[in-house]
This record gives sequence, C-alpha cells and structure tokens, in this order.
Amino acid sequence: MANTTERRSFWGWGLAADEPTQADRDKLAGQLAERYGVEVNAGPTPTIDEIDLRPTRLTPPDSIAAFCSTDTWDRAEHTYGQAYPDRYKAFNRQFDNPPDVVAFPSSDDELAAAMDWCSEVGAVTIPFGAGSSVVEGTNVPDDRPTVTIDLRRLDQVLEIDETSRAARIQGGALGPAIEGQLRPHGFTLRHFPQSFEWSTLGGWIATRSGGHYATNHTHIDDFVESTRMLTPAGWWESRRLPGSGAGPSPDRMVIGSEGTLGIISEAWMRIQRRPSYRASAGMTFPTWEGGCEAVREIVQTKTWPANLRILDPGQAQADAGLDGTETLLIIGYESAELAQGDNIHTAVEIARGHGGLIDDEAIQVSGGDAKPTGRGGAVGAWRDAFIGIDMNTPVSLGLISDTFETAITWDQWPEFDAVVRDRMTKVLDEVCGGGRLSCRFTHVYTDGPAPYYTFVGMGSQGSELTQWNEIKQAANEVLIDAGGTVTHHHSVGRMHRPGYDRQRPDLFAEAYLAAKRAVDPQGLLNPGVLFDT
Repeated sequence: MANTTERRSFWGWGLAADEPTQADRDKLAGQLAERYGVEVNAGPTPTIDEIDLRPTRLTPPDSIAAFCSTDTWDRAEHTYGQAYPDRYKAFNRQFDNPPDVVAFPSSDDELAAAMDWCSEVGAVTIPFGAGSSVVEGTNVPDDRPTVTIDLRRLDQVLEIDETSRAARIQGGALGPAIEGQLRPHGFTLRHFPQSFEWSTLGGWIATRSGGHYATNHTHIDDFVESTRMLTPAGWWESRRLPGSGAGPSPDRMVIGSEGTLGIISEAWMRIQRRPSYRASAGMTFPTWEGGCEAVREIVQTKTWPANLRILDPGQAQADAGLDGTETLLIIGYESAELAQGDNIHTAVEIARGHGGLIDDEAIQVSGGDAKPTGRGGAVGAWRDAFIGIDMNTPVSLGLISDTFETAITWDQWPEFDAVVRDRMTKVLDEVCGGGRLSCRFTHVYTDGPAPYYTFVGMGSQGSELTQWNEIKQAANEVLIDAGGTVTHHHSVGRMHRPGYDRQRPDLFAEAYLAAKRAVDPQGLLNPGVLFDT
C-alpha cells in the first residue's frame, strides 16, 4: 500500500475526503430534473469494497517490493485519468483494465530499479504524475501486464540558484508543493494550469502544459532550463544553459513527449520574484467581435498582461453572473519590480476604443504592497468559478459537460469561430436535443488566440458515454478541418490521436519513432500515446 497520509479519490478529482456527499448528488439531480424536464436518479458514490479487480499478473522482486503496491485502492486509482469517460467508468465501478503493480520510487536509484524490472519482464510502463490527464494519457492501453510508476514521492525543490533565478525541482512535485517551497525564498515558478492543485512538474513538461499567464510565458516550455529523464536505455540529461544554438535541443525532445521516451525525474526551471505590483480591470462589451479585436490590439502592444481573458456572453453569464448579452474582458498586470498603473490604463484605453465599458474607479491598482486586485464584481465571480469548479458531483447524472481547446491565427479567427460554433451547435442538437456552447480565450499570442470551448447538454442516463463520444469526435474533426490545432495545452494522449495524426507531418512520425526505438527498444513506455509503436 502507498504510504500516504491522505488518500486520493479512486474515481474522481482530488482527495477521497472531498468527494460529494449523497445529499450533494441528490440536490443536483433535482436541479437537473427541473431544468431539463427529465427524470434523474442520483446513484450512490462507489466504495472501494465494491471494486473487484482482476488478479495481478506480476510480482515485484524483493529488491523493489518495499515501494511497490498491488493494493486494490492503488491499482484502481491509477486505472484512469480525469477525462469525462474516465470519471464516468470509475464512478460506475468499471475497472476492466487496471495496472498490475504501482511503484512509488522515492529516489533516482529506486526509479531506475523499477524501470529495469519492467524491461526485464516486458511490462508496459506508464509514467504517472498526479493522474489529472483529460486525454487518456495515463490509462492502461491494452491487456498486457502493466506497471504504473507514480512519482509522488519525488516532490522536492532540491536547489535554488538565486543569482540565475532558477530552481532544480523533482518531477513528482505538485503545483502547491513547488510554490510552498519557493515562497520562503521570495520566488515563484508562476505556472498555474487549472489542474495546478493535482498536477506535477514532470506532468507539465511531458504534456506541454499551459499555465494561466495569458500572454508571453504561457507554456511550460518557456520555463525549462534543462531536464533529466530516465529511459530504458539509460539517463538523458541536458546541460543547464540559458540558451543554446548547438543543434536541435535535447529538451525539446523531452517537452511534450507524454511519457513515450522516458520518465522526467527532475528539471532546472526558471523562476521569478514574487509579484508585489498588480493592476486589474474587468470590462464589458456589447459584442463578442469587439472584445476580440480589443484583445488582439492589446496583446500586440507587447505590454504582456498576466491576464488577458475574454468570455463570450454565454460563458460570462455562466461564470461571472452577467446577463447573457455582454462579453467580459478581464485584464491583469503584475510585476515584482515595476508599477503597473501605466500598463493597465493603456490596455483600458485600447479596449474602450473597441467599445469596452468600465468606470475609472473600477480600475484597481496596487502600489508595491503585494495587495491582490481583481477580487470583486464580475471578475471576482469568474475567479471563484474558475478555481472552484466541481468535476465530481455531476458524474452519471446524465449531464454531458466538457471542453475542447485549440489555437488559430488572428486572420483566420472570425471564420474559424463561426465554423466551430455552427458545427458543434448542430451536433448538440442532434445528440442532446440542444445545449450550450460557449467560448473564452485562455491564452493570447501576438499572432493568434487560444480559444477554449465549453459544451453542456442533457443526455440520457446510461447512454452518456456514447453521446459524449459523438460530440468529442465532432470537436476533434472540426478543429482540424477549420485549420486549428487539435489541442493547445491538454496534450494528445490517446483521445486526440485521430486529430494529431492528421496534424503532424508523416515524416516527423517516422523520425520520432526512430528516436523512440533508440531509447525504448521494446516499446514499453506509454504505448498508443502520440504514435503507434
């Protein structure tokens, strides 16, 4: 059994202690029944006593047995990630293909010993950070004997270089643990994906995570100084440098590799001083188009707002309590060294030029005292909704709610948005008899936005997976057909493979597979992710 003080849920997001109560589910079932005019039955949440797993087919040798587990909870917890189908199957006690063994190494030597054993017995090897993948990136791919290697015990900030502003951090460190260890030194990594609480540094690097800095340093790529990764063929470690022109970057092979080449044990990461100057503003627009144009012009001034997030009327109503006719733009700046008043006023004036509305007294600026801004009104309501999202209570109540994200250049954006909305609205009508499709920008670049779409519809209890699959397949197809990427920051995994296969060049696939054969000759690491082995 894993030696942990608090169990993570084996079927949902977060800790077992945070799972919804029966009263929570009954209440939501009643609300959905009233809203959609259908009968909704809230079944009880699963208990571990109800989970019947197939017997393990592997026995760890004595040399590694002390940090390996065949415990039912550990195997169930590592069967799925957090995609809609994952949570649905787990809630309904469907654990048809669990890993046989879960290893919890606490050092590089233990990690190497676990991987050596996997290679020796020919076991499929799944790297696991915190299990927050929403693209089936850590799921057991087939019926071969499988070992999941969980890095939660490799969770330390090992070294801080205050002169260069960098830190050496282990791959299994969760977001809050990283920030908690950097804070006493006055530093922050400042990378905040929505999964921040339940995702790890190694997972961020492996999946090219996008943090919620809206401009400039958005992807984890921007923070990586060097990486150390264990492959079946040995250690892969790059030289720590601020930059290099010496051929293709070895770190670029690691970033986005999604556990197919090796397991990221640690990395040197660029850090920064904790911000003390802040400024924010929440602006409304009568049209979505006017707000989008304001965003484009602001980002192209290169003042690099930390937050430049726009919500269409549907999303602004759902998350910020607006009336369903107004677009909401949230602008935020921060710095450890420089006052941000000039930047926020520049951005506000640009936005006003495109129809944006805000009273002067609603523009919030803090003067170096680290006082937070953006906590009240519609902006504060959005922030609370964003942080406090509940992924567990609606499971198996018939509600089909999920997201898909992409990126597109500004010149293609208006037509792209129209095509996506038209196609997905028709699909929601066909599958759910109607529903809501809304959009927000999570990240913005000088050459284009990263739109993030949310869909919600009422399905039929017992048929949710079939209905969800129809909607998700249509989303993958329309993103590629309309010229976007199949994923901006959720990664490829197994779920986005059809779209990724269309997006990436065929010769790149051949070159990547040649590299994989060099480091993983048996093809044991995370098969089915990115490419077929």
